[in-house]
Amino acid sequence: MILDSHAHLWRRERTPQPWIDGASMAPIDRDFWLDDLHEAQREAGIDGTILVQSANGASETIDLLALAADPGVRGVVGWIDLTADVASQLERVRQAPGGDHLVGIRHLAHQDPDDHWLRRPDVGAGLEALAAAGLVFDLVVRPDQLADAAAVVAEHPAVAFVLDHLGKPPIAGGDLADWSAGLRALASSLNVHAKLSGLVIEADWSSWSIDELREPVELALEVFGPSRLMFGSDWPLTRVTGGLASWADAAGHLTSGLSQSERDDIFGRTAARVYRPIPSPRKD
Repeated sequence: MILDSHAHLWRRERTPQPWIDGASMAPIDRDFWLDDLHEAQREAGIDGTILVQSANGASETIDLLALAADPGVRGVVGWIDLTADVASQLERVRQAPGGDHLVGIRHLAHQDPDDHWLRRPDVGAGLEALAAAGLVFDLVVRPDQLADAAAVVAEHPAVAFVLDHLGKPPIAGGDLADWSAGLRALASSLNVHAKLSGLVIEADWSSWSIDELREPVELALEVFGPSRLMFGSDWPLTRVTGGLASWADAAGHLTSGLSQSERDDIFGRTAARVYRPIPSPRKD
């Protein structure tokens, strides 16, 4: 079984994606919904998915939870305002159709006007409220924000954190020194896991190779270990880099030296343990 810890769906009338612009983005310059995701996942042999928000807004979370009746949707990482009343927001979200599939919350900190949003005291209080509610917080940060992320994770040991896209290593630029130091610092806290996701987006979209992904993946394996790593497709963004199946194949090659048990962790068990998704009703 492969559990994809990170995929997106959007209908731009409801969830605008203003960052999608230009010819290079043409493969994702449209709406994507369940049928599209199912087709891509069948090609890659993926059995279930954690859907992840793509905009800082409440309506998208409700839309994604409404898809939870689909047996392939195992959970939703949505959005709420962590600087406001977290408990009342969560109560409303959990009362919505599919609300029992809410497994985590994410805020696009890498796009927030405040580069240090994670260090705000009201955000810290919101994170503690997530822990009390049994929810995970997904960290999506740039390399220059990894120091803040490491500090926040250390300050909130009761919160379960998941780092998206390994902190976005600048693979295309070639200089991974600062990113590497930041990742090591973050991984020293045991309450954070990380996703092997989004790496091909950080490489040259048209000419990336498995070899240039090897250094960040090997570092992640060193500092987190397979039991704290989880595979994520980052679909549909993988459409601009050759498709979901090509990234899944690359991830398979990059982890081929591990034991079967370690690979099982990365490709399903870690995500299932951390997010505690709703079991699939499928019998096959």
